[in-house]
Amino acid sequence: MENKYTSRTFLMEVFGIILGLLFLIPFYYVISNSLKSFSEILTNTSALPSAFHFENYLNAFEKLSFLKVFSNSLLVTIASNIVLVVFCSMAAYMLVRTKKKISNIIFMAFVAAMIIPFQSIMIPLIKTASSLHLLNSIWGLVFMYLGFGSGMTIFLYHGFIKGIPVELEEAAIIDGCSRFGVFWRIVFPLLKPITVTIIILNSLWIWNDYLLPSLVLQNPELRTIPLATFFFFGQYTKQWDLALAALMIGIIPLLIFFFSMQKHIIQGITSGSIK
Repeated sequence: MENKYTSRTFLMEVFGIILGLLFLIPFYYVISNSLKSFSEILTNTSALPSAFHFENYLNAFEKLSFLKVFSNSLLVTIASNIVLVVFCSMAAYMLVRTKKKISNIIFMAFVAAMIIPFQSIMIPLIKTASSLHLLNSIWGLVFMYLGFGSGMTIFLYHGFIKGIPVELEEAAIIDGCSRFGVFWRIVFPLLKPITVTIIILNSLWIWNDYLLPSLVLQNPELRTIPLATFFFFGQYTKQWDLALAALMIGIIPLLIFFFSMQKHIIQGITSGSIK
């Protein structure tokens, strides 16, 4: 049976195009204003630039100490993803394969932790981190991301692992493989679709996060890109031309990463739904 192009389909397409344009409006404002002079931004925010001021990007790059803050953001993002994938995949595997009531209780505790607002635990978290000497430390920040990201990561792994046949693990154990070896040699390679999805989602969150790093990293040498960008906004002056250029510089690496990996998001979601 052929699908007919109806008026309803046409209206849905028009609605989709309009919705897509609405989502692109913030990008237009950021890109166009990042290429204007400071006075032109204050005069007319919505218009296209009368002249392209590419020097905004050069000045922002220099004032950000971009290579330094970029390396800090990259280190935090990569290290946090590694510890989240390693520990949460093992935790989810044990919660799925251990058929005890306590496993369900622990899993529900992780899921429930996802709905706790960060602001409600912000002050006790910083007090505890200070007593444990985790402040002003990249690795202290990574440790906190492990705690805050475990709920969603375990939840995603948990649902995916349930679809992996136990018979594969039993065959490996018969062949003399240890429980640890079964996970890393048999189970973990099968988790590639959901692992890539988890890395992408966590990277978007960690790379753009401002609040937690602002509380933990007080040393200017440890600033990430969002923290460095904030310092274009002073108490009495706001350098919009440089700030918007800095935002674009910080967004570009993430956009490249996202667009190069976006097909894996669909693969991970569809694989998880089929399993």
